[in-house]
Amino acid sequence: MMIIRRRVIVAAAAALLAVSSPWAWTSLSAQGHVYAESDAPVADVAIVLGTEVVDGAPSPRLAGRLETAALLVSTGRARTLLVSGDGNGASGNEPAAMTDYLVSLGVPAEKIVPDPYGLDTYDTCIRARDVYGVRRALVVTQSYHVRRAVTLCRHLGIDADGVVAPCHCGWVLATNKWIRDYLASGKAVWDVVRDRPPANRSK
Repeated sequence: MMIIRRRVIVAAAAALLAVSSPWAWTSLSAQGHVYAESDAPVADVAIVLGTEVVDGAPSPRLAGRLETAALLVSTGRARTLLVSGDGNGASGNEPAAMTDYLVSLGVPAEKIVPDPYGLDTYDTCIRARDVYGVRRALVVTQSYHVRRAVTLCRHLGIDADGVVAPCHCGWVLATNKWIRDYLASGKAVWDVVRDRPPANRSK
């Protein structure tokens, strides 16, 4: 009985290590590269990562990212915003909604570049590098997501620093997103290991 219990404990520990290692990699790799908006460094480009829209408008989480990005422009920390999301997403055209919202916040339209093929964080980073020629950038997203995003962009050759945006969400949704991102770190490692090409290379 004791041997069986010991084997179960060892197996559980091994499983936990296997699941946690990718998350540890994304967290440690982003160390020293994540900032609050007020402390953000300067870069020519800020990449705003897309997420769902509601009736053609940004969801509260997406609005938080866009509000932070608008502040980066108004305070001179970024000159151009690359708004990257799914142009044909289940909830609507993310980059179009992002662009409209940024303009409503006072960001000049000529400072906004939409990427309609940022289907996930990995695709956004590799397309920013290969399609839009980005080599240095701020990456704007929520705290639960920012370390994975920064790690992916940095691994793909972009000198990236993350800027944390407000979530505008309750603790239940925030907790769910933390758990989802914890699990998504495994996919991030797998994409990096196999050097996955983006789903679309065109503009």
